[in-house]
Amino acid sequence: MRPRKARLADVHEIAAGMPHVTKWERDDGTDRPVYQVGGKSFVFFRTPRPDAVDPVTGEKYDDVIMIWVESEAEKLAQTTDDSTPFFTTPHFDGHPSVLIRARDLGALTRQELTEIIQDAWLSRASNRRAQTWLKAHRLT
Repeated sequence: MRPRKARLADVHEIAAGMPHVTKWERDDGTDRPVYQVGGKSFVFFRTPRPDAVDPVTGEKYDDVIMIWVESEAEKLAQTTDDSTPFFTTPHFDGHPSVLIRARDLGALTRQELTEIIQDAWLSRASNRRAQTWLKAHRLT
């Protein structure tokens, strides 16, 4: 059976399904939530910004998702690998996160997206919460 391609709904389902997660909604009526663990964001739907634009038209991307990563090394690995849809902008220099457009999620499998979001959660959760989750999933 072929792995299913990731979809936007998967981002919401996976992020919301992690333990101790709160979903922060914006007051502006847009569907751009922020998923947090212990008050720390790990998946963030960005508003259009001048640092992420279409290179041909100059229009701001309106579908950018920011996902935290464990380290600058992980960020570099994700954003320099041409086989992944992740990118960054100078605005995020030194920030442990990668960007992906919602329209490009299908370049990942649902399983790959799950692992990326789980890693984002682990990078932001408290040590106690992270260790509890890892132990429960037999990953330690």
